[in-house]
Amino acid sequence: MWISDAPATPGSWAAARADHHRSGLWPLLLDSLDRDGQRPWESGELGQPETSAPDDYDAETVLAHLFAVGAPDKGWPGLAPAGALIADPDDEADRAADALLHRQPWLRIGFVPAPRGSDTLAACGWHGPANHTNNTAQLCAVLCSWESRFGARAIGLGFDTLTLSIAAPPRTIEEALVISAEHLAFCPDNIYQGPGAIGPYAKQVLEARVWNFWWD
Repeated sequence: MWISDAPATPGSWAAARADHHRSGLWPLLLDSLDRDGQRPWESGELGQPETSAPDDYDAETVLAHLFAVGAPDKGWPGLAPAGALIADPDDEADRAADALLHRQPWLRIGFVPAPRGSDTLAACGWHGPANHTNNTAQLCAVLCSWESRFGARAIGLGFDTLTLSIAAPPRTIEEALVISAEHLAFCPDNIYQGPGAIGPYAKQVLEARVWNFWWD
């Protein structure tokens, strides 16, 4: 990963995203632990890129397994159906990235050699979800599925956080409940250290055009 020395500027994420087809570099707005700019980007906490690849995994198989671990008393409901786009996914990502940078103007920008934004977590050796799973490539397989079903784009990454833009958010509470089950599998801390259950969490996901994840 290449990382800017200075904070990103408005529009820089969108420009880099638009150039991805030529450069092969996917941009990420980078936060750090304690906002000191060091961890994990300059503290030696990025590992080697995953030896396995996201394409080695099936998203539903990954989610079903992680859901069984995180919610053993509940039955896996299956994948949520694809949502209806309310915006172009890339345009929505550009807008969300500028909004994120407006709220957090200290964010730097990183450039990861990866064919898709969903591959970047494994490609740069990020281990933010290590207390949940050490196989980041499996989570990338889920992100790839979300890119297809919900127009998701990876726009921000922190020490143990991930921010996605969403161009096809759930429009009904029934849709949000099934998506929330996927979120529980992907990042149980969102639910168990947040509202505590899928039901109230689904109300947060309903029509949300940004998904934020945090692993303890």
